[in-house]
Amino acid sequence: MFTLIDPGQKRLFDPYETVFSPPAYKRVLGGWQGVFRQVILELLPAKQLATHFHPTLGRPSIELYASAGLIFIKEFKGWTETEAIEAFLFNSDIHYALNLEPGPQSLCERTLERHLRLFQEDELAQEVMHDVTQRLVQELDLRVDKQRLDSTHVFSDMARFARTRLMGVTIKRFLTQLQRHEPEAYQELPEKLRQRYAPAAHKLFGQVGQDAESRSRLRQEVAEDMHLLVERFANQPAVAGRSTYKALAKVFEQQCEVELDKVKVKDKTGGNCVQNPSDPDATFDGKKGPGYQVQLAETCHPDNEVQLITAALPQTAVDSDAASLQPVLEDLKETDLLPEEMMADTSYTSDENVQLAASYGVELVGPVPGQKEDPHRLNADDFVINEETKEVETCPAGQAPVHSEYDAVKEQTKVTMPASACGGCPFRQECPVQPRGPDYELKYTDKERRLDERRREEATEPFRERYARRAGIESTNSGLKRRLKMGRLRVRGRRAVFTALTLKVAGWNILRASKSKKMRQKVREKAAQGVVFSPGGIAVRWFQTPIGARPPLNLDWRPHGRIAHHALAA
Repeated sequence: MFTLIDPGQKRLFDPYETVFSPPAYKRVLGGWQGVFRQVILELLPAKQLATHFHPTLGRPSIELYASAGLIFIKEFKGWTETEAIEAFLFNSDIHYALNLEPGPQSLCERTLERHLRLFQEDELAQEVMHDVTQRLVQELDLRVDKQRLDSTHVFSDMARFARTRLMGVTIKRFLTQLQRHEPEAYQELPEKLRQRYAPAAHKLFGQVGQDAESRSRLRQEVAEDMHLLVERFANQPAVAGRSTYKALAKVFEQQCEVELDKVKVKDKTGGNCVQNPSDPDATFDGKKGPGYQVQLAETCHPDNEVQLITAALPQTAVDSDAASLQPVLEDLKETDLLPEEMMADTSYTSDENVQLAASYGVELVGPVPGQKEDPHRLNADDFVINEETKEVETCPAGQAPVHSEYDAVKEQTKVTMPASACGGCPFRQECPVQPRGPDYELKYTDKERRLDERRREEATEPFRERYARRAGIESTNSGLKRRLKMGRLRVRGRRAVFTALTLKVAGWNILRASKSKKMRQKVREKAAQGVVFSPGGIAVRWFQTPIGARPPLNLDWRPHGRIAHHALAA
C-alpha cells in the first residue's frame, strides 16, 4: 500500500523552528534544503512510483515524496546507500528538505534499493530534470535566449583494462560462473586453460614478462582461449544463455577475428566496444578514455543573477559532439527552453550543424572547424552577390564579371572575370580567382561562401567579445566534478549512470538557485504561508505570518479535531 503526503499541505507552525536554533533555521531555509522543500519536492514523481504499489492492500510504504526526494539527494550528493540511509535516519536538515516530521525515522537499505530500482526502470530522472529546470527558470525569471553548449567526460565505477587484460578478465568471469553452475563442463576443459585463469582478476598474467614479445604471445594465447570457449559452448543453451557467455562472445567479436581457421587479434577496434565486462555499456573516447559523457546546455545571459543548466543529455563516450547537437535542441524544444543564440566550440560548429540549428530558430555561434585561413586574403564573401539570384554582380575591386551563373542543384556559383580587369588589379595576389583560358574564373559553393563569411566574422573583435561567454561552461564542468563528484561515479551500467548524471545536474541547478537572492526571498515567503488542516484533510483557513512569528489567535476559524484544538491552545 502506498503512502502519499502532499508537500503543499502546510502546518500551522513549522516544528523545525523549535528543532533548529534561529541561526540554524535561517541557514537551512536559505540553503538548498529550503529550495528543495518549498519549491522542488512537490515536483518529484511520487505518483509514478505509487503505480507499483496497491492502493489499499499490504503494508504501508515509506512516504513516496520523501522516497523520491531521498533518491534525488542521494544521487546528486554522491552518497552510497548506507550514507543515504544514515542521512535519512539522523540528519535533521534532510528531514526538513523531505518534509518529514521531526523525530525518529525508519528506512532500510533493501527498501531504498527497491525504490531506486523502480526509479531507474521507469526512467524518471530526465522527467525530474525537466520539471526542476522549468520551475527554477520560472521562479528566477531567467533569460534563456543566450546559452552555451559543451560535453564533459565521466568515468563509471569500473577498472580500466588494456586489451589483453580485458579479454582475460572476461574469460575468468565466464569460467567462474561455469564452475559454479556447470562443474562437469568446467572440469572437461584443458587443465592448462583452467590454471591460467585461476588467479584473482588483479593477479592475472602476473608471471608473464613485460617485454613486447612476451606480451604479444600472451595476447595471442588469450585470444585463442576465447575462441575455444565461444565455439565449445555456442550450442549449449544452458551456458550460452548466461550473461558471462554473451559478454565473452561480444568481446571476442570486437577484439578478434578468424581468418582461415586462425585466430587473429584486430589491429584496431574503434571506440564502440566493451571496456570492462562489469560495465558492458561503457565505450571509449580516443582522447579522454573509457566511460561516458554528458552534453550540457547552460544559460549565459549577463542579466541573470545565476546561470542554470537547461539540458543534460547523458551518452556513452564514443558518441560524437557533432552528432549530439540535434538531440540537445530537441530536448530544449520539449521543455520550451530553446535559445536564440547557442555558443559552442569547434566540435559542434560545422556548417551542417549551423544550418540545423537555424532550422530550430537558433543561431549557433562558434569558430569554424578546420585550418584557419589568412584573414587578409580575399574570399567569396568579399564579392558583391545578389542574394536572390546568387549571382556575382561585382568583384572586390568593383569590376563586373563577364559571366556569372548559379547551379541550384549543385548549390554552386561560377563567375568569369575579364583578363583586362584582373591582370593589373591591385588585389590580384589576395584574390581567389584563377586564370582559365583567356579570362579568370572562380567557383564556390554556398557552403564555402558561408564558411568564408564565418571566418571573416571570427577574426573580428566583436566576435571574440561575444564568444568569450562560452568559456564559463568550463567552470560548470569543473564544479560538477569537484563539488558533486561527477568525474567518477559510484555506479556502473548505462541505466544507473544515466540516472546519476541527470540527477546530479538537476541537483547542481538547485545549488545554483539557492545562491539567488530572489529565490531565497521566495522560499521565505512560501515558508511563511500556511493552512490549517483537520485530520480528515479539510482546509479550514489560510493565513500568512512573518518568519519566526506565530499567527494571531483571534482568527475566525472553526477548529476540527485534535490538531486544530492543539494549535488554538498554543
